[in-house]
Amino acid sequence: MKITKEQISNAIWILAILLILFTPLGFYPRVWVNKIVATVISPSTVDKDERATLKNYNWNLVDLEGKSTNLQSKQGEVILVNVWATWCPPCVAELPGFVELYSDYKNKVTFAFVANDEKEKVEAFLKKKGYELPVYFQASATPKELESGSIPVTYIIDKKGNVVVDKTGAANWNSDKTRSLLDELISE
Repeated sequence: MKITKEQISNAIWILAILLILFTPLGFYPRVWVNKIVATVISPSTVDKDERATLKNYNWNLVDLEGKSTNLQSKQGEVILVNVWATWCPPCVAELPGFVELYSDYKNKVTFAFVANDEKEKVEAFLKKKGYELPVYFQASATPKELESGSIPVTYIIDKKGNVVVDKTGAANWNSDKTRSLLDELISE
């Protein structure tokens, strides 16, 4: 049996695709693809009649310095919660948009970037990227209304505790649409 150039080419393409999809070598290409997708997708709001209301704000979180906080202390404020991990390509892809959004809204909105990862990995990742975000780790069970089986997941909660945005997957969080929504929620 003679092997043709076309068969060799096909085998190389299949091998390349398998490497990208199923090995650590594919992490950065997956991040790149997710960044492209995230620039197109702007998160949308949950229909008013379908919005969950946060009944229990009791969620203990610990920051990178080991300081404990509780989401309960932020009740009555506009809150953005993002659950992410350093090993998650869509999570990594959407972080640059969050960095810009946080820079402009950190004094108006409570941000909680809840890492689903080891502290050392998160610290190294943030240092390498130069990101300054309020990162926390869970120290108690997640409130029922904020539970998700997937990451990244982002919630925007209004001052009354309504979950206005419940978005799983990468998105462009630095969009005009998100900024307008935050401005509207802040002014309420």
